[in-house]
Amino acid sequence: MPYAFDAPIDRRNSDSTKWHYFPPDVLPLWTADMDFRVADGIVDALRARVEHGVFGYGGEPMALREVLAARMGERYGWGVEPEAFVFQTGVLNGFHRVCAVTAGPADGILIQPPVYPPIVGTPAYNGSVHQESPLVRRGDGIYEIDFDGFEAAITPQTRVFILCNPHNPVGRAFSRDELERLAAICLRHDIVICSDEIHCDLLFPGVEHLPIASLSAEVAHRTVTLMAPSKTFNIPGLHCSFAVVPDPALRKRIGKAGSGDFADVNLLGLVATLAAYRDGEPWLREVLEYLTVNRAIVVDYLRREMPQLSVHAPEATYLAWIDCRGAGIPGSPYQFFLDRARVGLSDGATFGTGGEGFVRLNFGCPRSTLLEALTRMRDALALLL
Repeated sequence: MPYAFDAPIDRRNSDSTKWHYFPPDVLPLWTADMDFRVADGIVDALRARVEHGVFGYGGEPMALREVLAARMGERYGWGVEPEAFVFQTGVLNGFHRVCAVTAGPADGILIQPPVYPPIVGTPAYNGSVHQESPLVRRGDGIYEIDFDGFEAAITPQTRVFILCNPHNPVGRAFSRDELERLAAICLRHDIVICSDEIHCDLLFPGVEHLPIASLSAEVAHRTVTLMAPSKTFNIPGLHCSFAVVPDPALRKRIGKAGSGDFADVNLLGLVATLAAYRDGEPWLREVLEYLTVNRAIVVDYLRREMPQLSVHAPEATYLAWIDCRGAGIPGSPYQFFLDRARVGLSDGATFGTGGEGFVRLNFGCPRSTLLEALTRMRDALALLL
């Protein structure tokens, strides 16, 4: 049976951070958390494990490494050995582990804003030097890499580059040519690439994802790739992700970094991860079809009803990056839509350089919720005219 993504699910009584962050009259379209029931195979696997009734210390399911290695080969032609996977609670945990073993207080960590706020905060969290090369927004709303600016931002102290691909919030899935140019610069300057690829499965028609580490053995040797089922299969609350670390020495250092301050992966998170990658593809195909229509609704609605806002259809993710700078909104557009429309979005200012005047909208929700939020935003803007 098809999944009923149109059916609203009451999440206010489920301890949902997304639905409890704002007052009850606010529609929350902010954090990257979809309002859809997950694949039946995940629910069935969790139910079976719970019914076992014993929850002692647990390790990863025996089949998980083989399933992940096969997935890398089938999707990307990327040969990853099963021992290359390092399990952790989330990609944020991965940023910190990589930086902890590669960058000291005098070292630089390079980012490409506007970007996921925890990436913006990683250099300070690690006690390192914040370095950045902002993405460049074209007139049509598409973001590109300023390669000259990227290399100019590198200093002899630069140790780590945090890549976000697919990019959150601008929705780019970077091309092979772009990734090859980034990789060549990083290799030339002996920089470790920490590649956040958590949205790698959330691709729209005609778009492909290429892990930067799959470009060559030399690039893989200098790269830690962060992936997870959390966004793809809507299970972020189970806190399970993995890093792909082909280089044994780097993998050992990262593993040691995780033995002290960082928590182990939850037993049920591991169970859900295996079920997701083993049995979740039919659900993923259906949710991508639904999200494709939702994406079109957002883009068309803004162009038709709110032309003072600007958005480019994302190539990946279920996040729309909306430019509000031409709308004449007084102050923060995030605050405006919260106060006047009672719609909770993500504040573009938190995404670093280039984020001021933008909001990020999560369209991973039932169509009725999405349309109600867009209508509220339109009506609030109309009062400014």
